[in-house]
Amino acid sequence: MFDITTLKFDSHGLIPAIVQDHENGDVLMMAFMNETSVGLTLETGLCHYWSRSRNKLWLKGETSGHTQAVKSMYFDCDADCLLVKVEQKTAACHTGHRSCFYSKIEADGIKDTGETVFAESDVYSGSDILDKVYTVILDRKANPREGSYVNRLTSHGPDGALKKVGEEATELVLAAKSGDKAELVRETADLWFHTLVALADAGVSPVDVYAELKKRRG
Repeated sequence: MFDITTLKFDSHGLIPAIVQDHENGDVLMMAFMNETSVGLTLETGLCHYWSRSRNKLWLKGETSGHTQAVKSMYFDCDADCLLVKVEQKTAACHTGHRSCFYSKIEADGIKDTGETVFAESDVYSGSDILDKVYTVILDRKANPREGSYVNRLTSHGPDGALKKVGEEATELVLAAKSGDKAELVRETADLWFHTLVALADAGVSPVDVYAELKKRRG
């Protein structure tokens, strides 16, 4: 039996895992595993990961049904990165693309090169979408990108996001009073997004908010 302690986990107990289609070699996604998720992956033959945004273990496909059956696993020469070759059911990316790596950087901008194989709204519930957006926000904070709205918003500390939360809350109220449902939806989306940025600035996960709502519901 493979000794998981052979792997070198980082200071947070995590190791990056690159996931590849075992048939055509396409890189599908990158995620993180800890000792438990590596063990579950080896035991069940299905990819399990550790979600940094939700602070929990997750089985790939537990919501969408888009599971990853492991065909083989490798680790690199430093034992600090995994390569997992899988049989991907439907798609790896929550956006509906088969691979998460569909954005090609070109001299004049970004090109979407991937095929969309399912509609995101048909698969994920509202909380799933919030979690995905929150994960992107965390990534932008950890890996700033030129032109990123999140990075511009947070470049001067948490006040940028907090100011927008106040502005968007006011605009939501005005949209609700106007009776324009489409505008109300847009303003609600804006408020939720900026609230997620404020949560990220404070080191609070949406999962904590879900737990509070569940507690209030009794």
